[in-house]
Amino acid sequence: MDHPGDRRRGAELSGRLSLLLTSPRLAPGLLSREAWSRVEEAGAVLARTLSDPQPRAIRATGTEVTAASADPRQLARELLDRATGATVVWVGSPDGDPGLTDALAAEATRRGGAAAPEVEVLVGSWDQPGSRLLDVVAVMDRLRSPGGCPWDAEQTHQSLVPYMVEEAHEAVEALESGDDDHIVEELGDVLLQVVFHARVAAERADGFDIDDVSARLVDKLVHRHPHVFADVEAADAAAVEANWEQLKAVEKPHREHPLEGIPAGMPALARAAKVASRLERAGLADRLRAEIDARLGRGEVGAGGASGAEAAAVEAAGAEATAVEAECSGVVAARLMDVVLAARAAGVDPSAALRELLRELASVDFGPAP
Repeated sequence: MDHPGDRRRGAELSGRLSLLLTSPRLAPGLLSREAWSRVEEAGAVLARTLSDPQPRAIRATGTEVTAASADPRQLARELLDRATGATVVWVGSPDGDPGLTDALAAEATRRGGAAAPEVEVLVGSWDQPGSRLLDVVAVMDRLRSPGGCPWDAEQTHQSLVPYMVEEAHEAVEALESGDDDHIVEELGDVLLQVVFHARVAAERADGFDIDDVSARLVDKLVHRHPHVFADVEAADAAAVEANWEQLKAVEKPHREHPLEGIPAGMPALARAAKVASRLERAGLADRLRAEIDARLGRGEVGAGGASGAEAAAVEAAGAEATAVEAECSGVVAARLMDVVLAARAAGVDPSAALRELLRELASVDFGPAP
């Protein structure tokens, strides 16, 4: 029976090959202490291309790095030959060295377990959360650069606007579906629009880039969360929202009307809910209620509103024509706004409720047309 020490000495004699894997999204040379120890102790350090960032960083420390074959099968044989009775480090390439691990497994099997050196995967650095966003930026850069995609290269801020609107609506649909795969896909499409616009702008001498967009966002989030990043107290969500409104008022002192800044391009129902919310926060909910009541003939006529007689006439005409044909547009609009206010009072998002109804109707079997 073999002594345990004999097995250890046998392993040492057989050698060791360390496959060093690093994140291409971190600065080269930022390796774990274990990884640097392996590199410093190795009898040989090899890489496919010496011009790659990681081999360059290792060579900068005075460690010799040797270029090796690019063919996976030939490379596997070379690495195992060098690692027999020695310690060897292979510095992984940015593309992951496709085919190398399979070639190493096949060659080690061909040689037999006892004759093959030990092979280990040594993770030298890890991606940080959000690091794949760098890949998104890199892919977008490739698409817009010479030799990239002709369609992507000719897009402008203006030509991309319809896609921004479309992707936002698709993201809403995905979020309301609750399907994680669908949500991930559609949020990615929205992210693409952000990166796309930033890349288009970066091509102008006076433009901006994705770092400018990110920096502005970070500054805004930090500034509007002093209860997190400063010494402001906020006991609950209502206090946070109140403080948020005060900060926005200071940031945008030019706004004179409580509804200023609401995008005119918002879908009408969502915009109506936003108007109601903005006026409620401004302490003008009663004024809005009075305005809508006046337009419905429930009180005094508001500026530009329909008269009570007009509203009454519209109601009387209902027996002779359809409601939509009979009602003037002002009364129809007031009734819609009335529904929005009722929905908000009940804690219901009117847009979401209507979308849900439309989805349900889409699944109803209405039978053949009469």
